[in-house]
Amino acid sequence: MKYNKLGSTGLSVSEIGLGCEGFAEDGGAGTASIIDLAHANGVNYIDLYSSDPTVRSSLGRALEGRRGDFILQAHICTIWRNNQYMASHRLAEVKESFDDLLNRLGTDYIDVGMIHYIDSVAEWNKAEKNGILDYAVKLKESGKIKHIGLSSHNPVAALKAIESGLIEVLMFSVNPCYDLMPPDEDCETLFNADSYKKGFVNMDPDRERLYETCQRLGVGITVMKVFAGGELLSENSPAGKALTVNQCIHYALTRPAVSTVLVGAHSAEELAKSLEYEASAPEERDYASALASFPKVSWLGRCMYCGHCAPCPRGIDVATVTKFLNLARAQRAFPETVREHYAALAAKGGDCISCGSCESRCPFGVKIIENMRAAKELFGK
Repeated sequence: MKYNKLGSTGLSVSEIGLGCEGFAEDGGAGTASIIDLAHANGVNYIDLYSSDPTVRSSLGRALEGRRGDFILQAHICTIWRNNQYMASHRLAEVKESFDDLLNRLGTDYIDVGMIHYIDSVAEWNKAEKNGILDYAVKLKESGKIKHIGLSSHNPVAALKAIESGLIEVLMFSVNPCYDLMPPDEDCETLFNADSYKKGFVNMDPDRERLYETCQRLGVGITVMKVFAGGELLSENSPAGKALTVNQCIHYALTRPAVSTVLVGAHSAEELAKSLEYEASAPEERDYASALASFPKVSWLGRCMYCGHCAPCPRGIDVATVTKFLNLARAQRAFPETVREHYAALAAKGGDCISCGSCESRCPFGVKIIENMRAAKELFGK
């Protein structure tokens, strides 16, 4: 495993880090095996955005006796309400959730405390005014977090935060398709196809400016959505062709200021696939020819499974329903495992009342109500 300096934090982090997607599978039953594999292969960086009590507790149990071997990046502005994850910048809720985080992880500190989901300049200004930033600073002063971070999908909002001098680590979405897209504080127009009528010309300048500013200021970047929720690895990729795991990881790692790529792993087997990058040959990592052949693309209407659609008043896990719908559509044969996992959901597509609250929060303009109807038709409920 190769290790990189995380900006100016003084931390040395594995270039392959671990996201928390798999920690929620089967009630966290596979968490220990994922952490065991990560530990055995030198992965020392873990991101935990989820506020799900089951996820937090299962990770805490898996870290018992080896907490000091891992660098934890956890989010201080995610809460658990109505049995669903959601982002919150309400100070009282944020404080309660952070105390729960420490308790369930069985630790008294977090290495990098992330201010969660700042996707507009207005949200950053609000965090400055409503006490969230002051709270993060106090947590650092008390030793409960060692470094202050921030997560974002918008390079303009992220740059505003970085230039404040308070942010030491940025969690940002980096992949070959995202980097072609223009920023917009209105997330519903961020990936509008009309923005690309003249075609792409290399990397979007605002994203390039963000990466270079982070490099210059010593802010380390930890990468999320390196595979765009898995879509870049599919023939249905918006890039027009499937990319490989190695190409996506290498692309991200070659951006300025990037220190670690947080791979989403639903199982130890998926993590093992990403870990193959460490032994891969240069030609297996090369993404230049793939980038040269990209057609015009747009992410508008594509679910990234980010969870910002939550909470649903009917208790539907919208992102998971959509994921199962897409999995079923993408395969020629209807996978029985997909049908079984869908059947196990407490609330399903057919429970949707078409209120539209999820669509109003979706950063990607996904037609969620249509997807819920399609899921009901496809799965029979």
